[in-house]
Amino acid sequence: MPLEVIRGESRNRLVAQKLVTQVEACVEEGTLYLGYPILATADERVEIDALLASQSHGLVAFLLADSTPNCNDKWQEVIGEQDRLFNVLDSYLSRHQGLRIGRKLAVTPATATVFPAPPTSERLENSDGFYGTFDEIGSWIKSLRSIDSSVQFSLQAALQRVATIKPAKKRISVTQNNSRGAILKKIEREIANLDHWQKAAAIESPEGHQRIRGLAGSGKTIVLALKAAYWHSQHPDWQIAVTFHSRSLYQQMEDLITRFAFEHTNDTPDYDQLKIMHSWGSRNRPGVYSTIADILGATPRDWSYARGKYGTDKAFAGICRELLPIAQVRQVEPVFDAVLIDEAQDLPSEFFQLISLFTKHPKRIVWAYDELQRLSESAMPTTKELFGTVSGDMGSINLNNSGDEPRRDITLPVCYRNTPWALATAHAIGIGVYREEGLLQHPDNPELWRDVGYSKVDGDLIQGSNVTLERSDSSYPQYLSELLDPNDAVIVKCFEEQAQQDAWVADEIRKNLADEELEHDDILIVLPDPYQARSRAMSLGQHLRCHDIDFHLVGVNTSVDEVFKKDSVVITHIFRAKGNEAPMVYAIDSQQAAGGSNAVTRRNSLFTAITRSRAWVRVVGWGDRMRLIEKEIATIHRSGFRLKFTIPTADELAELRNLRYDRSDEIEASLQQATQGLSAFFEAYERGELSLDDLPPAIRTKLVQSVQRAYRDAYR
Repeated sequence: MPLEVIRGESRNRLVAQKLVTQVEACVEEGTLYLGYPILATADERVEIDALLASQSHGLVAFLLADSTPNCNDKWQEVIGEQDRLFNVLDSYLSRHQGLRIGRKLAVTPATATVFPAPPTSERLENSDGFYGTFDEIGSWIKSLRSIDSSVQFSLQAALQRVATIKPAKKRISVTQNNSRGAILKKIEREIANLDHWQKAAAIESPEGHQRIRGLAGSGKTIVLALKAAYWHSQHPDWQIAVTFHSRSLYQQMEDLITRFAFEHTNDTPDYDQLKIMHSWGSRNRPGVYSTIADILGATPRDWSYARGKYGTDKAFAGICRELLPIAQVRQVEPVFDAVLIDEAQDLPSEFFQLISLFTKHPKRIVWAYDELQRLSESAMPTTKELFGTVSGDMGSINLNNSGDEPRRDITLPVCYRNTPWALATAHAIGIGVYREEGLLQHPDNPELWRDVGYSKVDGDLIQGSNVTLERSDSSYPQYLSELLDPNDAVIVKCFEEQAQQDAWVADEIRKNLADEELEHDDILIVLPDPYQARSRAMSLGQHLRCHDIDFHLVGVNTSVDEVFKKDSVVITHIFRAKGNEAPMVYAIDSQQAAGGSNAVTRRNSLFTAITRSRAWVRVVGWGDRMRLIEKEIATIHRSGFRLKFTIPTADELAELRNLRYDRSDEIEASLQQATQGLSAFFEAYERGELSLDDLPPAIRTKLVQSVQRAYRDAYR
């Protein structure tokens, strides 16, 4: 692989580019990091201007001097800086077992100080390292010794701060060679080195906006956590906000950022400066929206108010829209130096516009999203639609990449979490590739398929063309093909009734735990309907209890921010599953994805459930509708997990979008009015102020009959 240059923050980009030119002339492979994150020991913090990791030349750390030493005192100062750099590098690398051979490091760091001009006095004797000009650096680099390829692999993991991602699990109970637990142990032994695009996304920091796109499991959350820790170490005085849609991401995001920040600074992050905040917030934990509302002197709206006034899908957009005119007419004092946004596909443009108003110039706003994964009916807005016209420069957001600048638009095409077979299944179900009635949705730009790791088997990626796609070999780690069987990675089951489904799931989990050496927190059960989650968890739980399997429902038996518990199988609805993952996933009641209103939302929910899996997924359901899903997945299997369909024309895309928004304004108004009335009744019901008996008998009877009919239809 040729030399790749990762452009982080540099004190002087022109000088840094001069170093790039010299290194590119003499180094053919490896990675050159500009503005490498701060390194720290218990005693000191050291900044590195550039760092080269190359199998041919080892590890080289560069300091780019502002001036040339002209006396002994200056030489002492320069040599002291380089000695500190060596010592902190040596101390940092010593923490990593993969970089040790016995008592010694497998790689000895080389250090270099590069001057703008030749020194006018001789260097002091007995000083190690390189001290010279840009013209001399090339020949010195060529003289350095190479390192073993296995050492290079471990070195990259250490430098990219991903060694701490390796699972803490030892899996000491694994005794069989080919059990699921043994397979997981082999998968988890692989060091997840960041790929080229992930490294760029984590460290490269343009002045202004940056967009990161990638599939579920491509590393977007890890990249944002790394970037947050990187910025926090470089600028401890900055107010940084990290925000997301799913509250269940709190636990994962805080864990990642804490570990990465410790790698940078040898200390825990200052969470008064680096704030992990839900997009909305709650009564007990402020979010970005509630913080902005407080600053504006407005009352933060809660879920009951927002849902009652704007409906479930538009609740958050509605309350953000309420704040915008207040913010626009006031003299807003921006509070954030940088904002990082995960799950951007599930957040409304009004939220982005508020963030833009409250972020300081030059608007360091980074948003990561999966354009093919949404839990609502709407499509991902364009950048202009996302930020609107809340400030004068919003119409000129620059996302163009330039060769010698940090990248502003990065796509992560490799999926590390999902198997290629699960991902192809999820996409086929999500857009309706093998649905009898045809496609339900499709990205506006067909080239997006190539960007997210699909290769073309037949046809062309143009509107109106028949095309056949498959996951490219480079879009997933090859060890997945070596360790997993496609026919076992994705299994679909259809049952006659709910009880049969639940009994089968419980028995399979018994086998997972007793025979296949999985652990409780290796398993995730995903429910499609948040409103039925509590009752469905209880009915499924009865079958689990028959096998003495402990379980918990997120947000009921645990806090909404805690998903996995030791020795307990997690059950959660789709909105709380999002952002989390497990080796074995059971997507139950999957018949809900077929038919009914909000068809795109239902399909997107099943897509999200399937893409929670790291190794195996079981798509299960019951009734006539499940037979439709079973038929589609069977077709996916027979096709060799290829997607074969006709790309919609522009007119067909418009028609697909219109099908989602065919309600008139009058119907929408009636729906909102009915929602408000029902919300008010059930809030009073939960407070004990009203009961069902308080409703007129005719209305009570109709309500009960309607709910029963809707429930039967949903689960048929």
